[in-house]
Amino acid sequence: MFTGLIEEIGTIVAASPRGGIIEFKIRATKVLDDLKIDDSININGVCQTVVKYSKDTFTVQTVKETLRKTTLGSLRAGSKVNLERALLPSSRMGGHFVQGHVDGTGSVKSFKKQAGDWLIKISLIESLMKYVVPMGSICIDGVSLTVASVQRNDFTVSIIPHTLDVTTLGNTKPGSHVNIELDMIGKYVVNLIERTGTQSPR
Repeated sequence: MFTGLIEEIGTIVAASPRGGIIEFKIRATKVLDDLKIDDSININGVCQTVVKYSKDTFTVQTVKETLRKTTLGSLRAGSKVNLERALLPSSRMGGHFVQGHVDGTGSVKSFKKQAGDWLIKISLIESLMKYVVPMGSICIDGVSLTVASVQRNDFTVSIIPHTLDVTTLGNTKPGSHVNIELDMIGKYVVNLIERTGTQSPR
């Protein structure tokens, strides 16, 4: 479990294919403080398992299904990634509950500055848009954000300058693809309604 509050930006040192998977070696500093083998770590919104580590890098192995469903397959040596360690029971719960289970990818339609912040508009397939609600939570490339507005096939988030500085979202541009994790509570509510119907109990 994660919060969507990015701890640092890491750098891909190597992306090595290994018989259907890709092994990523990532350079970092802060998240290595107490990292161990088998720990979960969120990389651009995707929960991965640490299989190796050194004083300045750690390694994860990304399977074919994850490569198909997320943007991790496009990472190369030199790519920057958002990093967050798993939530501790004693941690402050900023952001929102993030599982690191990506629901799909979205395409950035526009990235515009307005007074004091930036607006990013992202298009999403119709089957996922039903989970996106105004003022609801959403996770984009591992970053916990609030939905500012919703249209038929896209939604907009507002991002403060600080978030652009400490995450990879500052490198976003029209045409970029981003990992999307929809709000966990919203998914359960919609699933329950669809399974049981909307009729009130008698």
